[in-house]
Amino acid sequence: MAQHLDTLKEIASSFSAAYVKTPTKLKILDAFSVCALATAVLQFVYAKLVGTFPFNAFLAGFFCCVGTFVLTLSLRMKVAEHGGKPTAAKEFGGYALAMLTLFIAAVNYIG
Repeated sequence: MAQHLDTLKEIASSFSAAYVKTPTKLKILDAFSVCALATAVLQFVYAKLVGTFPFNAFLAGFFCCVGTFVLTLSLRMKVAEHGGKPTAAKEFGGYALAMLTLFIAAVNYIG
């Protein structure tokens, strides 16, 4: 058991040492991704505890959160790939269009 804890501590320390070098723009995208994922988890827990009476509203909100998480991770990968160069603006345009499409689909799903 102690060996596993040492391994986890080593992994955590190497991750934090590498994450310090990450640019601020990527850290902001990471924080937004964590927020979207946390919102999806909260919606799921709420649905389990209280119920999913307007089920289509629950699904639309849940899929918006999960879709936002996935699209933001995709944007992060593209921005990290280019190192934050000017092509990142082109990637953000695609991200904004994909988010708009996601939210329009969710609003249409609600009815």
